Amino acid sequence: MFVKSFPEVSADPGIRRQVLSDSAELMMVAFRFQEQGAEGKLHNHPHVQSTYVESGAFRFSIDGEEFEVGAGDSFVIPSGATHGCVCLTPGTLIDTFSPRRDDFL
Repeated sequence: MFVKSFPEVSADPGIRRQVLSDSAELMMVAFRFQEQGAEGKLHNHPHVQSTYVESGAFRFSIDGEEFEVGAGDSFVIPSGATHGCVCLTPGTLIDTFSPRRDDFL
């Protein structure tokens, strides 16, 4: 078994990002939101993304549709969809990307 260790880095104000595992086909990343109101700014990318809410509460927007999620919730963001979130209660999102997000390495 091959295990790599990746550093935790600043993503946006109040948000820390850490790659948990990766291969060319798949990547898992933790986003740790440290304060209420921290914002994952609207963006899009060609990767399919699956998000699992490990803890906390968040308001997400995907292509203009808003919804709230909390611990234990999960959803998929299609390739190319414009999305972002606002932290309602500090917590952690676990995102998987297919293929890998090389810009996170």
